[in-house]
Formats: sequence, structure tokens, C-alpha cells
Amino acid sequence: MHGVPRGTPVDLADLAEHGVDAKAASFYARNGWLVRVGHGVYSLPGDEVSSLSAARLLQRQVGGFHVGGKSALSMHGVRHNVAVRETLVLWADERFSLPKWFATRFPARAVFAKLFDRLEPTLARKTLSTPPGVLEGVSASTPERASLEMLYEVGTHESLEEARRVFEGLHNLRTEIVGRLLAACTSVKAVRLFLTWSRETGSVDVDALRERFDLRVGSSSRWVGRLPDGTLLFLKPYG
Repeated sequence: MHGVPRGTPVDLADLAEHGVDAKAASFYARNGWLVRVGHGVYSLPGDEVSSLSAARLLQRQVGGFHVGGKSALSMHGVRHNVAVRETLVLWADERFSLPKWFATRFPARAVFAKLFDRLEPTLARKTLSTPPGVLEGVSASTPERASLEMLYEVGTHESLEEARRVFEGLHNLRTEIVGRLLAACTSVKAVRLFLTWSRETGSVDVDALRERFDLRVGSSSRWVGRLPDGTLLFLKPYG
């Protein structure tokens, strides 16, 4: 049991690596040597399981699982208002529901959306990493990817005003990564918001992007859309 990592939940696969099968795990839990966190998930007595250590466990179970959007930006130091118990935004490549043991412990939101197509494996790897100072092994979007994930949620889970304030904190974005993500992004709203606010804040050179990449802006006309929260948006193709 000394080999079980402290402060992080373990599943039956983890325990099996230490010679503990399901029957033994159940026995240990009944006798106080393990604490049952949820179905097939345990922790050591006295350990406080954090949301990120729990998220790291789910990464092995759900394809493309990662911290995304506004939560990932906050990890990179890009934030505006910080709530007392801020909702952890979790994305994945496949549809998933947060386990009951996770959802009851942590304020979190599961997001599944085919936000990018033609996202080659090398680009996917370059846009997911562990931010400095964050629990080792936690997968989170880089600022370039996280910003588009946040803009995708504008009007539903993110307000236009708050997203704009967060966006103003973006600096030193990698032009190559931004261009490739915009070329693969399926949300016209997210792409046009990114380009519009980039022109206004100078976070990236929009004209340079246009010269190098085929940006997914939809038609050449002005985009008009009413967001689910009632906000009416008017967005030009390239800001």
C-alpha cells in the first residue's frame, strides 16, 4: 500500500498494479485501510482528493479528456473574476457524463462538442499540456485552444462581457498554432469573435493569419446571431 500515490484517487486498474484485486479492495475498504470514493474508486485514509487529481484519473477513462475553456485559461494565469468555487470546465473527444462521485464533490461541467475537425494528432498534442505549477500529468488546453473553447460557450455558459475581459488578458499567442486551430474550428461564432477581439486587443495579427491560413469564417457577409442568453451578435468575417 506504500506504493499507492497520496492525495489522488485510484481505480481498480491502479490497485491491480499493486497486487490488490476488487475483492481485496472491498475488504480493505470495510476495514478502514481504503476509503471508497465511488464505484471502483478509492483513496487512502486521511487523503483529501482534489478536483485535478480526480480529473487526472478520468483522463485514462475518456478519450481526449482535458481541462478546457475558461478553466484552462485560468491555469495559465489568464483570468478576470475568480469565483469562490469556480466551475471546472472539462472537455473530451467523446460523449461522457461525469461520474456521480466526481459531480457531487466538485463544481464541474462536462462539455462535448466537435469544435475542431481535421485536427491532426501533432496539433492535438501541441495544444494540450500541463500548465506550469499545476498537478503533474493533468491535461489542459493551451491558451490558443482554450480561448476558442471559451468563445464557443459564449451565450450559453459564458457571458459575452466576462469572455471579453478574459480575452483581453491573452498575450504571446503562437501564430502558427492559432492559424491551424482557426482553420480547423467548426464554430463560425468562435472564429469571428476571436478575430474581432484580436483586432481590438492586438493579441494576434489577423491580417497575417489571413495571408497564411484558410480561416473558417463561413460566408463573406456579416454574421448575425442571437445567442441562447438573448444577446444579439453582429460579426464581420475577419473582425
